[in-house]
Amino acid sequence: MFIHSKLPNVGTTIFTEMSVLAQQYNAINLGQGFPDFGMNSQLISLVDKAMSNGNNQYVHMNGLPALREQLAEKVKKLYNNSINANDEITVTPGGTYAIYTAFTTLLNKGDEVIIFEPAYDSYSPNIEINGGIVIPVSLQYPAYSIDWDLVKQKISSKTKAIIINSPHNPTGALLSENDMRELSKLVEGTGIFIISDEVYEHLVFDDKKHISVLQFPELYKRSFVCFSFGKTYHCTGWKMGYCIAPPGLMKEFRKVHQFNCFTCNSPMQFALAEFLDQEKEYSELGKFIGSKRDYFSEAMKATPFKPLPSSGSYFQLYSYDGLSNETEKEFAVRLIKDYRVATIPVSAFYKDKQENKVLRFCFAKKEETLAEAAKRLLHVQ
Repeated sequence: MFIHSKLPNVGTTIFTEMSVLAQQYNAINLGQGFPDFGMNSQLISLVDKAMSNGNNQYVHMNGLPALREQLAEKVKKLYNNSINANDEITVTPGGTYAIYTAFTTLLNKGDEVIIFEPAYDSYSPNIEINGGIVIPVSLQYPAYSIDWDLVKQKISSKTKAIIINSPHNPTGALLSENDMRELSKLVEGTGIFIISDEVYEHLVFDDKKHISVLQFPELYKRSFVCFSFGKTYHCTGWKMGYCIAPPGLMKEFRKVHQFNCFTCNSPMQFALAEFLDQEKEYSELGKFIGSKRDYFSEAMKATPFKPLPSSGSYFQLYSYDGLSNETEKEFAVRLIKDYRVATIPVSAFYKDKQENKVLRFCFAKKEETLAEAAKRLLHVQ
């Protein structure tokens, strides 16, 4: 018996690999993007209440109506877009699932998708498993900005979609209004779709603002916009997210969704629908997580690592250029074994494993965790 693999070049993810090593060497895990601090106890209580009240059976395939209504109101307040809760929002088991389902909805064999590297590691496999072809465009190091002239050169008659991500994982870079205008000009008059990964929408620092596809009607009409409750409420293990798209696109998205997931965790949807009224929980999130970035940055000043700017997300990149000639993966493995701190080599986010001597650190941790990690890195050589 033989399986003709749909992902012949895919093995264990770098996140799993580094996490296993971290456990083996009792290292502090600043690799994978999850908090080590607790979530809001009231939200937990609301889940308990929903379960006790008997809300444990299937809810509507598209998501609990009350939750979708709350999300529509939120989108109106934040992005001035009056979306329809019934026709344009689907609740999903996580943001990654929403992205995968968008790709599955769109792609046929031979379709090309432009991605920006370094890129979240699920994008390429999502495209390839659906018969698509990945067309990578490297962000310009060290600012990790987009060269829109280069993007234009990569567009062909086979280009089906472009996927964007802001705030960006792994770099913490943000897309600007000008970036959105440039993207809009590129796709105007074409059949190209946009998938917008906005799971870190509220994790934006230094009084900057998240710029969403939802704010640009000419972009939104061709877009699937994907979000995560886990990143907003410090509950990544819940695997709860949602997708927003115009009615025609969402109709096709739901055709795929209904035969894959069908519906998501009911008690958590009831709890989230009630908890969304508390706007401060997401409106002040950037300041909270930004303070952790600042704390870690201060602690890292005494180490030989050099920070690259981070304006959003859970992550900051640090350069070890001049410290070692090892590859990023070799150096990251040595940090775990010799200094007991786990990071992620940014080369893992490139299809061709591009090397810039940069590692990704997750700072969404308790201050004592960050302080101890920085202490361990003081004498790296």
